[in-house]
Amino acid sequence: MLKSDDLAKLLLRLGVGFLILFHGLTKITNGIDPVMGMLTAKGLPAFVAYGVYAGEVIAPIMVIIGLYTRPAALVIAVNMLFAFFLVHMGQLSSFSRSGGWVPELPALFLVGALAIFLGGAGKYCLGTPYNN
Repeated sequence: MLKSDDLAKLLLRLGVGFLILFHGLTKITNGIDPVMGMLTAKGLPAFVAYGVYAGEVIAPIMVIIGLYTRPAALVIAVNMLFAFFLVHMGQLSSFSRSGGWVPELPALFLVGALAIFLGGAGKYCLGTPYNN
């Protein structure tokens, strides 16, 4: 019989992992020049933009398969903090016409990644269950 908390962890990992990965695939196909531009505009070195590949490609794949899940989720969370810093700081008090918080998607990714970091991979993973 399936344990519901393990299934919940799997669904959370798959949801957050694949949705972040789609953003990473866009960066692979279109490049990271816009990210470099945002970083340099904030006074950070352009090479930091390559971290987007870790946060939006490598880490999501690790979260999806359940390997080094907690560290990978932490990388995604840090990536989302960079997204807030670079893109969404001016939107923190903004709401859409439908009542949603403008930066709700990166916030949901941040909270989901933190939940994965705190809860671990669960039973259905390639790593060691409950310690991964």
